[in-house]
Amino acid sequence: MKTNPFQHRITSEQQLRELLGYPSELVANKSITHIDEHCRTFIAQSPMVFIATSDRTGACDVSPRGDGAGFVHVVDDNHLVIPERPGNRRLDSLRNILSNPNIAIIFLIPGLEETLRINGKACIINDDSLLDKMKAHGKAPLLGLGVEVEECYMHCAKAFKRSKLWEHDAWPEQAQLPVVARILADHVKMQGVTAEDVAKSLKESYEKRLY
Repeated sequence: MKTNPFQHRITSEQQLRELLGYPSELVANKSITHIDEHCRTFIAQSPMVFIATSDRTGACDVSPRGDGAGFVHVVDDNHLVIPERPGNRRLDSLRNILSNPNIAIIFLIPGLEETLRINGKACIINDDSLLDKMKAHGKAPLLGLGVEVEECYMHCAKAFKRSKLWEHDAWPEQAQLPVVARILADHVKMQGVTAEDVAKSLKESYEKRLY
């Protein structure tokens, strides 16, 4: 029987507060309930977002979405649409939203260490009048994630400063990076499928099925 390594646990907010304290007045009041002009500007310059969803049981998923800066379409002060470009067809985020509409989004801008966080309720849309506004390379997405915004706020830069994510000199050498094709080949454990096969499949997918 395996021993659980997590024996010393925090089980209440009171314990958390005793250790970590309370937010400043600025932090406590920074959340707004709509997409204002500052959020619009941030979204218009963001080429990458991460979306967090969970199913009705609470099983969670975080998934990236990326395209040209401003690919997320702001409909009005309370609604936005994230286009659903071709992916691996697992549909983790989409299946979660079908059973639990809660969604959390982080918007990133390269070189900027602060991020924009938006929380709300999501649905899956196939409204051509909206999706046509998000065409890329002549192709409109088949689906989009419509989000009713409930909360917007800026997130501080500490995580990016600690990680040095945007500092090129801190990046590992190319030869030190994990070999994704080898990882996938080992994980799928399909007879006759080699890392070279996976690398070829990935290359074809990236070159021919981005849109």
